[in-house]
Amino acid sequence: MKLPKNLSIETVMEAVERSERTTDNPGFCLACGEEADGVEPDARNYECDACGAHKVFGAAEILIHLI
Repeated sequence: MKLPKNLSIETVMEAVERSERTTDNPGFCLACGEEADGVEPDARNYECDACGAHKVFGAAEILIHLI
């Protein structure tokens, strides 16, 4: 899994940590790098509201594939 240039592993890690402390459910589009809300941790290929690509993954799912 490759991250877009405008998305860092540190940002993904922060989002995973945030989801453990709050009710946030962050995810990220692997096409454009935009953060999406209301994304299940294990989500794959959701549609991105920003660019329309079906490349939104849950933050935890991204982190699992990067480690």
